[in-house]
Amino acid sequence: MKYETPPRVDGRVPVLSAPDAINYIKDESTLCILGAGGGILEATALITALAERYQQTGTPRNLSLISPTGLGDRAERGISPLAQEGLVKWALCGHWGQSPRISELAEQNKIVAYNYPQGVLTQTLRAAAAHQPGILSDIGIGTFVDPRQQGGKLNALTKEDLIKLVEIDNKEYLYYKAIAPDVAFIRATTCDSEGYATFEDEVMYLDALAIAQAVHNNGGLVIMQVQKRVKKATLHPKAVRIPGYLVDIVVVDPDQTQLYGGAPVNRFISGDFTLDDGAQPPLPLTQRKLVARRALFEMRKGAVGNVGVGIADGIGLVAREEGCADDFVLTVETGPVGGITSQGVAFGANVNTRAILDMTSQFDFYHGGGLDVCYLSFAEVDSHGNVGVHKFNGKIMGTGGFIDISATSKKIVFCGTLTAGSLKTEVGDGKLTIRQEGRVKKFIRELPEITFNGKIALERGLDVRYITERAVFTLKEDGLHLVEIAPGVDLQKDVLDNMDFLPVISPDLKLMDERLFIDAAMGFVLPDATH
Repeated sequence: MKYETPPRVDGRVPVLSAPDAINYIKDESTLCILGAGGGILEATALITALAERYQQTGTPRNLSLISPTGLGDRAERGISPLAQEGLVKWALCGHWGQSPRISELAEQNKIVAYNYPQGVLTQTLRAAAAHQPGILSDIGIGTFVDPRQQGGKLNALTKEDLIKLVEIDNKEYLYYKAIAPDVAFIRATTCDSEGYATFEDEVMYLDALAIAQAVHNNGGLVIMQVQKRVKKATLHPKAVRIPGYLVDIVVVDPDQTQLYGGAPVNRFISGDFTLDDGAQPPLPLTQRKLVARRALFEMRKGAVGNVGVGIADGIGLVAREEGCADDFVLTVETGPVGGITSQGVAFGANVNTRAILDMTSQFDFYHGGGLDVCYLSFAEVDSHGNVGVHKFNGKIMGTGGFIDISATSKKIVFCGTLTAGSLKTEVGDGKLTIRQEGRVKKFIRELPEITFNGKIALERGLDVRYITERAVFTLKEDGLHLVEIAPGVDLQKDVLDNMDFLPVISPDLKLMDERLFIDAAMGFVLPDATH
């Protein structure tokens, strides 16, 4: 769809209010929105103006929505305000769960709904910028995005195949169609009068450039929200991430904040200040810390790893308590390299970060097998070692970067609890005590849909572990092997009776290290890498 953009005067990019900018959006447009959880790079003023305009006028209608990264707060923010029948008819997202109102439309079959792996989706936007029809990748083979399974379709309303299986030189690949967006909502901190933009107060860059290029090169409309505007050509060229010729409209929001509900900018998160390591109090000894501690045992000196959102995200803090955090590098798929990993909805808002890459390049590194180890949370595991996270109890969460990361990491460490739903445990005195068992078994016989394929991982020579608060498993050709059990736990009553299948019990079954269960520094020494 070709857009007539507002004219520039003397090279100056038009500056409009958010409602006036929204007036340019046509019915049936494809809108791509930049941003991540917790308000990271979210153009909130634009999203709010679009939602309000539709409420008041019923236009624009029937938009197609592309969201590479999960915006929102797992409630009413992010793209949840756009969850109005008739406003959005179609959506392709990397992650869905941060904006659950949109997910509900998909669950109710009210919109067409697709899920690409987050890294693949950002790469298809880069492809759209280059007028390429799509990308070829082996990321996603054997999972729910494989057309031999669900093909990335999230509900019965979704019919068109966007993903195809192809074979080149006797190797299977997935072809992911690139969808060219017509309109972009992006955000930066500062722009000059010609639209050149910098991100000095932002948490990261995500794929702002890829989105802007994709929309611009396909004749669309790029609307950029910023916090302030300065004189032409006064920004340092090395700080500029968006060249002005990509931008059609600027909306200045002086109240723009770095994250939801906070000060305009936290200088530790923006990378301007370095947090004293001693300022971080130790994590309380809970089942969450217990899992993170045991996960740290899988790390090696000099390794490059990824940590995902959820129970695994405490590993960096545990490593700092043990004095070994500087002996390896943890990355986040959205771009941060090193530092102290944040927790919660603003995941990725790290402090003491060593570098920040654009998200598309970060995923290039992941897809090529650059990761030595990854730490990912799981929702369900089946008897074949398959893992499910994108759908759980009928709720659409989406894969995020889970498929991209787990497809090629040399060691994959899945973290979680053995059961869920009101599980209560006590950790201390060298043992685990289960005060109240969870209502829901997470180790089930067969997954209905697969986000991680255990068989494919073994074929690729990957090392797969599953760490819970009471048991540790490894994946072999004949299924899950139980290799460790927590002190204080009964094998039959507390482990096997809470699984829907019987794992192979290792003849060398060991107790988990007692230090994990004592509320003091473990004195853990990071092992050297083995090559």
